[in-house]
Amino acid sequence: MADARNLTDPETPHADDASPGGGMRGEISSAMVAIMKRYYGKGPTNARTFFNERYVFCVMEGGLTRSDETLLAAGEEELVRTYRLAFESVITPVITRTVADITDRAVVGYHSQVILDPPHVIEIFILDEPPRRIIAPARPAGEDV
Repeated sequence: MADARNLTDPETPHADDASPGGGMRGEISSAMVAIMKRYYGKGPTNARTFFNERYVFCVMEGGLTRSDETLLAAGEEELVRTYRLAFESVITPVITRTVADITDRAVVGYHSQVILDPPHVIEIFILDEPPRRIIAPARPAGEDV
């Protein structure tokens, strides 16, 4: 299995999600934000995607709706969590198909988790095999940007 440092190591062949050449990581991050915005009416404020061989993790920050925030202020954390996870299960086919299309791999496992304080959604995908296409070429050590 790949070394865990490769998830964020700048020398690993992954471009930063926010950069113009964000590659597959950036595509997945952007697609997940768009899906959340489309289906929830509000998208996350930040998203980062990480690869480790055939495992894909998309971590999204923010994105709670006004109704989520109102319920949380009233102490209804479990209701918000239950609703969001139930809703996520309804849109699972859209989410998994999107990741499969971007990675050109079958998604054989998927799990979503919501953390409400601070607000984060973590999407976990297991692919049948690591993606075929290179995410972004690594720059040789010492090369100027």
